[in-house]
Amino acid sequence: MRVLVTGGAGFIGSHIVDRLIDEGHSVLVVDDLSTGSTRNLNPRAKYYYLDIQDEELERILQKEQPDAVCHHAAQIDVRKSLIDPVHDTLINVAGSVNLLECCRRSSVGKVVFASSGGAIYGSPEYLPISEGHTIRPIVPYGLAKSVVEQYIALYERLYEIDGICLRYGNVYGPRQDIGGEAGVVAIFVGKLLDGDQASIFGDGRQQRDYIYVDDVVDANMAALVKDIPGGAYNIGSGIGTSVTDLYGQIARAIQGNQPPEYRPARPGELDKIWLNSDRAAAVMGWSAKTPLADGLRMTVDSWRSALAMVG
Repeated sequence: MRVLVTGGAGFIGSHIVDRLIDEGHSVLVVDDLSTGSTRNLNPRAKYYYLDIQDEELERILQKEQPDAVCHHAAQIDVRKSLIDPVHDTLINVAGSVNLLECCRRSSVGKVVFASSGGAIYGSPEYLPISEGHTIRPIVPYGLAKSVVEQYIALYERLYEIDGICLRYGNVYGPRQDIGGEAGVVAIFVGKLLDGDQASIFGDGRQQRDYIYVDDVVDANMAALVKDIPGGAYNIGSGIGTSVTDLYGQIARAIQGNQPPEYRPARPGELDKIWLNSDRAAAVMGWSAKTPLADGLRMTVDSWRSALAMVG
């Protein structure tokens, strides 16, 4: 299979690129490095430095003729979407629609989209949240993700492009940048390894669904290679973990004893949310396999190795 990965120099996208190449697929990467890094680029992938809003994107797809697109290029910071919703919309909505138009004109057969399993739902009416939950985002980032999902469904109806939307929990693991809401694991690991004090916003009892990046890659591979119905699939652990408990587990993995600083809660954050991924299990044969403690240990080991190479 020939696959284009947008955001393929970023945290999740680069892991997907690596797996695709390891399994013998041909991979193209489009990334403008606004949040990604050349350090993450697999040398066996063909790389284009490009913003997904650029009209040059169509020429690339016409030239390369990918069978499928795995779309991870995005503005990922919830707080930035509140501060500058126009910027968020241009990248996450207009950029995605430009990509879909390029896919239509280039006869791409499938699009797998990195959606949100938190921001898209808003305040939970029940837990764990299933895909049938009301879509009621409370931040522009979540609204943008829901709008792109609707565009993908429209393109599937009009142009028969298979569209699969993977609604992620809070993804963590090696290569995660310290920026963005989902970067809390990287932030805590970086602070504790440096001996600095990390901040917890709010009382620390807010709960999230943390999912290791390798499990997310497994979901993307299943979505790409299997013939499955389109639509939305939650990709999470099904377990809610409080921020305070997360910090404690990371501190134990690092053997650090620096206590966190508790600061006022930030706007746009949910109190509790975790995901029901039964549809992914039934249709894709996917389930989360990495316990949080194991994933955190591998993440800490990766950070230590990276710091040792720098030092």
